[in-house]
Amino acid sequence: MAIKREPLIFTLSTLGSALFGALTVADAWVLGWSTDHVLLPAFRDGHIGSGWLVAVVALFVGVAILRAVGVIARRLGAGLMQYRMQAHYRRAVTRRYLELPLAWHHRHPTGQLLSIANSDVEAAWAPIAPLPMAVGTIAMMVIAVLQMFLADLVLALVGLLVFPAVIATNLVYQRFSSPLMTRAQQLRAELSEVAHESFDGALVVKTLGRETEETDRFAAKARELRDTNIRAGRLRAAFDPTLASLPDLGVLVVLAVGVYRVLHGGAAAGDVVQVAYLLTIVAFPIRSLGWLLGEFPRSVVGFRRVSSVLAASGRMEYGAGRLPRATTGARLTVERLAYAYDGGPELLRDVDFTVEPGRTVAVVGATASGKSTLTMLLTRLVDPTHGRVTLDGADLRDLAAGELATAAALVPQSAFVFDDTVRGNVALGREVCDDEVWEALRVAQADGFVAALPQGLDTRLGERGTSLSGGQRQRISLARALVRRPRLLVLDDATSAVDPEVEQRILGSLRSGAADTTLVVVAYRKATIALADEVVHLEDGRIVDRGTHAELLARDPSYATLVNAYEQPRDDAAEEVTSR
Repeated sequence: MAIKREPLIFTLSTLGSALFGALTVADAWVLGWSTDHVLLPAFRDGHIGSGWLVAVVALFVGVAILRAVGVIARRLGAGLMQYRMQAHYRRAVTRRYLELPLAWHHRHPTGQLLSIANSDVEAAWAPIAPLPMAVGTIAMMVIAVLQMFLADLVLALVGLLVFPAVIATNLVYQRFSSPLMTRAQQLRAELSEVAHESFDGALVVKTLGRETEETDRFAAKARELRDTNIRAGRLRAAFDPTLASLPDLGVLVVLAVGVYRVLHGGAAAGDVVQVAYLLTIVAFPIRSLGWLLGEFPRSVVGFRRVSSVLAASGRMEYGAGRLPRATTGARLTVERLAYAYDGGPELLRDVDFTVEPGRTVAVVGATASGKSTLTMLLTRLVDPTHGRVTLDGADLRDLAAGELATAAALVPQSAFVFDDTVRGNVALGREVCDDEVWEALRVAQADGFVAALPQGLDTRLGERGTSLSGGQRQRISLARALVRRPRLLVLDDATSAVDPEVEQRILGSLRSGAADTTLVVVAYRKATIALADEVVHLEDGRIVDRGTHAELLARDPSYATLVNAYEQPRDDAAEEVTSR
């Protein structure tokens, strides 16, 4: 696969390796030629000609330079090829993560996904580095083996017994190392998962005094990973020297057989020396193949895990539909909507309602009644099990990729703020002028505190917006949606950390531009709900009543109990300070 993707680079590095191998064998020829034509005549005549000396030096220097060129080409090509393949697969894995629906991500911990994109991709292509060298040095091995056969057939066959021994040694190594490598890769993912949870839950860990327990939990996984890697390292430590010693054992066997044959007149002493020397040359290709084979167990495990992501099913399909480029609110229709996670019980069923353009609908319900699931369906983060959601008459599943994002926006309760400037967080890659950013901040009631920041729009907000309060982060998140001028805006309790006075001003600003935006709000506060044109009361995944706030208070006892319970004092001074 890597060779097919990067044929030019692989050819360059392989040619460099072949050049290195051929010139390593050529060293033996240069040494022999120099001995016969320069060294022995010098001993015989008592002097050496300057021309011969220059020729010898030129031969050795020329071979050394060409061999250095081969090494450079081999290493440069191998490194470039390895890093390109790793970069390509990291992009492919990340792209696949973005393509897979949210339901798939719910089943896979974030730590494991990070491990696959990083350490598994790196492990999958680790053999690329020694591959060109191993392939290129085959040339050296072929030349050396041919010379061995030309020197003495019997000794060559004896020497080549090294190769079955190498194959057997590698099979044994693969048999015992593969389970260890598989476990090590899994533990890396689990360790990343623990670390990710600890970092994400740092506030909970510290406020509940769980630092020691979290440290112990991380340490337990780290120790298990350490022990597994040590066992794998011990196995590798036994494999490498065994593989390296096999050619040396072959030389000893060749010398023993050769001496026997010389004593019985079956071979010349020079042939024995030549075969033994050539077998030492063959040792380098064997070692390079060993380096390649030694990387295979971890590589196979890593590639298997990467492939599982690339082959994952559940890709969200898109049509070719387009929405009208209108400047008024969109018409939202929900028809017999039902949804269940992975074959579990239905969280929503038979949900029907319509929101006319520019109208505001409040969705009210107790915890676990399906409100957040509904908001994800309205913005097609997940697809319904049954029924459909339409925007201006178009089924969301029939729209082209990215089309819904041009007309609809979701603001979740958990606001995420990037480690970027205020401008970067609001624009988020969109080309907008500062006036549009300020207008979105004004509607979100965030312009006041942003103007008071040291550098205004250019102030960096820190990782996850650590420099802001919870209410401020929610307002930045709301401004991010508003700057895109959505025709449908879905707020999933997006102002829960904001005090009631500020929340009223935000909703008032949104309603003042009601003709431009259709608004669906998951709400709890009575004052907020009262601003809606219509209220949808959800209970156990079903709509139990619809109407105005006053109508539901009068005829729906469970609704009245619910909203009055939410009005019990809970917006204390601490929350108000936090939100401002």
